[in-house]
Amino acid sequence: MRILLLGGTSEARALAAQLHPDVEVISSLAGRVPDPALPVGQVRIGGFGGVDGLRRWLGDNPVDAVVDATHPYAATMTAHAAEVCAALEIPLLLLARPAWPTGDAILVSSDTEAAKTVAENRYSRVFLTTGRSGIAAFTGVDAWFLIRAVTPPEPADLPRRHQVVLSRGPYRYDDELALLREHRIDALVTKNSGGSMTRPKLDAAAALGIPVVMVDRPPLPAGAMTVSTVDDAVAWVRSTM
Repeated sequence: MRILLLGGTSEARALAAQLHPDVEVISSLAGRVPDPALPVGQVRIGGFGGVDGLRRWLGDNPVDAVVDATHPYAATMTAHAAEVCAALEIPLLLLARPAWPTGDAILVSSDTEAAKTVAENRYSRVFLTTGRSGIAAFTGVDAWFLIRAVTPPEPADLPRRHQVVLSRGPYRYDDELALLREHRIDALVTKNSGGSMTRPKLDAAAALGIPVVMVDRPPLPAGAMTVSTVDDAVAWVRSTM
């Protein structure tokens, strides 16, 4: 059996490892992160070129199934995979890690709405962890930002007052607590990425009574076959063999 695994997440790497060597897995990474953690098996790096590009790739590289284990906010890739697999009648599974409980978080639908919320509430020292692509929405907000990202943001996207920290998880609760205290953070802005690697920032914010502005997840494609664990994804792949 041969599958295309749309990856770049820890779940995708775990799935590739569990399927190897019984299943031929071709893992596809977007290529936005330098020096990514690579899964076992074959790896391709870079975009497909939209719906038409993915259709051509699958025509040139026939697979028995596609598993979408991309980041919960990779909405464009997820939509393209659903459209192409439906047209080509290729079985598709979406492996979506469970979302975090939202609790008392202020839920918003976009980075732009998150920036508006920060401005309206007059937060002055904000821990911004929405990823590099969402930073530009905050350029006009009158606040100081501690920006954490894996890769350097574009200078034009940065707010006037900021500090950039380049790092990637997993993060520890004690370290996150110390970071919030050191920088006197009065609001956390994040996405509901789910998982354990970056969850400690939420726990630290809760312990310090710091409000959380959370960008909600984009909707999944209608009718998508979805599982929430790697084990369930393994079982689905094996059931199609």
